[in-house]
Amino acid sequence: KPIVYAAAFEKGYTPETVVFDVPTEFAVEGAESYQPQNYDNIFRGPIILRDALAQSINVPSVKVLYLAGIDEVLKNAASFGITTLTDRYRYGLSLVLGGGEVKLADLVSAYGVLAQEGMKQDPTLVLRVTTNSGAILEESKPKPRLVIDAQYARLINDILSDVEARAPLFHASHSQTVFPGHQVALKTGTTNDYRDARAIGYTPSLVVGVWA
Repeated sequence: KPIVYAAAFEKGYTPETVVFDVPTEFAVEGAESYQPQNYDNIFRGPIILRDALAQSINVPSVKVLYLAGIDEVLKNAASFGITTLTDRYRYGLSLVLGGGEVKLADLVSAYGVLAQEGMKQDPTLVLRVTTNSGAILEESKPKPRLVIDAQYARLINDILSDVEARAPLFHASHSQTVFPGHQVALKTGTTNDYRDARAIGYTPSLVVGVWA
């Protein structure tokens, strides 16, 4: 979802843009129509994009994908480090709800782009190899590159670290998502029937992804 919303912001939409969280049926060429549901089966009516993303609400997110464009989102996902979304014909509006397989390591890398305000760092397992006397035998040379304008990454970071905006999503566990003195961005996601769950948390210097 954050990659989709970032693509929408690039097109000129803002966190204050309003979409309607109401039962919606999307026409699908060559298949039955698509009618996404929210995780809590509640429809909220008019809602700004800030709250829709912070609370991970499905129906508005599908509409944001429609506005952003699937091709643009896939291009951004690849530049963020997502390596698995390569079969364009397989993806429709359900992509924003997890309708494509993604590796946890790729997701952590993608959120790293947000944490670094648009800069992409390639994954590195070994930073430095030295002798026992400290002489450097081999050292990784970071080659960061800008893959999305910093202003759009900052918008996503501001939303995902907005404690008040995300509060309705977490209910009783809300206190566990707040770290006094630190601004921590957070995004969760689940598959159908709650079979799989992922959580990503990040600060400017640390990104952590967990799968259950």
